[in-house]
Amino acid sequence: MSTMRTVIGLALALVLSLSLAHGVEWKNGKDLPILVKTMKELYRGPPKQTVLKRASVEEKWITQKLDHFDESNTQTYQMRYLVNDEFQEEGSPIFIYLGGEWEIEDSMVSAGHWYDMAAEHKGVLIYTEHRYYGESIPTTTMSTEHLQYLHVKQALADVAHFIETYKSENSQLTNSKVLLAGGSYSATMVVWFKRLYPDLVEGGWASSAPLLAKVDFTEYKEVVGRAFLELGGQQCYNRINNGIAELESMFDNNRAAEARAMLRLCSSFDDKNDLDLWSLFGSISNIFSGVAQYQRYGEIEYYCDFLLSFDDDATAIANFAYWAWGYPSCIDARYSGTVEYYLWAIDNFGSSRPWYYQTCNEYGWYQSSGSNNQPFGKKFPALLYTTLCADVFGSQFTNENIGLSVSQTNIDFGGKAPEVENIYMTHGGLDPWNPMGHGVTEGATVITNASHCADFGSISTSDTAEMRASKERLAELVREWLA
Repeated sequence: MSTMRTVIGLALALVLSLSLAHGVEWKNGKDLPILVKTMKELYRGPPKQTVLKRASVEEKWITQKLDHFDESNTQTYQMRYLVNDEFQEEGSPIFIYLGGEWEIEDSMVSAGHWYDMAAEHKGVLIYTEHRYYGESIPTTTMSTEHLQYLHVKQALADVAHFIETYKSENSQLTNSKVLLAGGSYSATMVVWFKRLYPDLVEGGWASSAPLLAKVDFTEYKEVVGRAFLELGGQQCYNRINNGIAELESMFDNNRAAEARAMLRLCSSFDDKNDLDLWSLFGSISNIFSGVAQYQRYGEIEYYCDFLLSFDDDATAIANFAYWAWGYPSCIDARYSGTVEYYLWAIDNFGSSRPWYYQTCNEYGWYQSSGSNNQPFGKKFPALLYTTLCADVFGSQFTNENIGLSVSQTNIDFGGKAPEVENIYMTHGGLDPWNPMGHGVTEGATVITNASHCADFGSISTSDTAEMRASKERLAELVREWLA
């Protein structure tokens, strides 16, 4: 294959892996603003499992209170869940996978390590959907007023009510033990559920769980950079670092027109507007984040080969970004377009508005350029994301109030000291989220070179020795918890 054909193949592969994960259009056929598009890529659910045999998964619904903590509020909503009871018998344990900021789907209760352990113990498999995601929408709009009922405490109370109700309504399961599993945010929920409702579950598996809420999450981009350095090599890291630095310099030194042309930016982009520049460079960094966060064997090396196929640094970054975004026309990097999208999403469900609200109201976790130890430049501070909170959800979301809400989350759940028992925590060594969770010193298992939520698959010959050992350790713990 010629060098040119190789480059084209790599570019197309990148477009397919990043562009097709989510729809690229919204109202009137408009392209998604790239900041929205790249953030949606980072907040998708755990990887779907490969289903090798047909499982009978049933969709069901349960009535939940809209507000579990206000007795005077009698409003309810319908929460969706999926059930696979192919192994059920008298006294079967209940294996619940918690949904997070995504729509639930059949494969997580039809295949993978959680399924295999349920099969071993004749367990019932259940996948619960988080309020405000998928089809479990409690309110008629997603206005800021309606989103007041979107909070992890409400979601955890939903799970508690679900467990109590499901056991009471299934005579074979009245005295069954319950185990929880989750990935990313829903892994955090596993830990926090055990903290708030310790008597309802026997144990749990938390894969890639961030525990410490933090507004300016500078460590995230550090790990993304380290993934490209360790797996792609110093030359690749330097290309990223130097290419982005050169593009920043072009905007700062009267070469903005040249940079705009290289990046194929729409004419509406205002390079004199900090928020537009921050949105642009945050979106460029998010391409690399998406690759690192969900990287599989050989992928980073693959993309580094692509980056190094160009003659100069800035051209490499510009072409990498353009192909990754996958838009045939110009690129909309305007900050105002991002605001417009999130306001449009008030009445259009299935968007990423609910999760962005949770970051503003509970967690922060804004993946900024605030660290010097990363190659993605200096032009996307946490202020970009906190400003977006105020412009989308209201002026009450000041920097001070966001900081107070994030601090309150850590007070409520203990930060990195949640004080829970029987929770097995795992992290990928190159998962950008792992700095917010437990490390080896706190008892977690950190799997070398693995990425985000990479350990849900069945034990297989393709597992590294560390990955296999972690899965086998979890299986041993499950046997102990269910003994």
